[in-house]
Amino acid sequence: MVAPASFSRSFLGQLIRFGIVGLLSNFVLYVLYLALTTLGVGHKTAMTGLFILGLFQTFFLNKRWTFQHYGSMRYSLTRYAVAFGGCYLFNLAILLVFVDYYRMPHEIVQAVAIVVVAVLMFLLQKYWVFPNKPGKTERLLKESTT
Repeated sequence: MVAPASFSRSFLGQLIRFGIVGLLSNFVLYVLYLALTTLGVGHKTAMTGLFILGLFQTFFLNKRWTFQHYGSMRYSLTRYAVAFGGCYLFNLAILLVFVDYYRMPHEIVQAVAIVVVAVLMFLLQKYWVFPNKPGKTERLLKESTT
């Protein structure tokens, strides 16, 4: 059984590392989004291409550094792609509703969507994509280093 203080430190550490990966990644991707839309690329097209780039960019950092997950690469990448795909559709729906229907500025809508999608992605990754099964991670880590 994990002690509450240990759980809190682990959760907080993961949240901080996830935040660092996410902030750096989303800053770069948002700057690219603004550049692409300024060059005439549609907001949905720009978001789609950058979402795919972000999938690969963040998968490896979050798997090893944020969640310290040493399980199956294929299994976790499949779940990550499903989670990312679901978040993509959610992000696309936000743009369709608030930009296309309500005519709100896409720059503001996408900035807010980044935050909402990030919270959803953290929860999906922590509890579904890279779950920490007590004992299993430690055993896999030990086996991989011996």
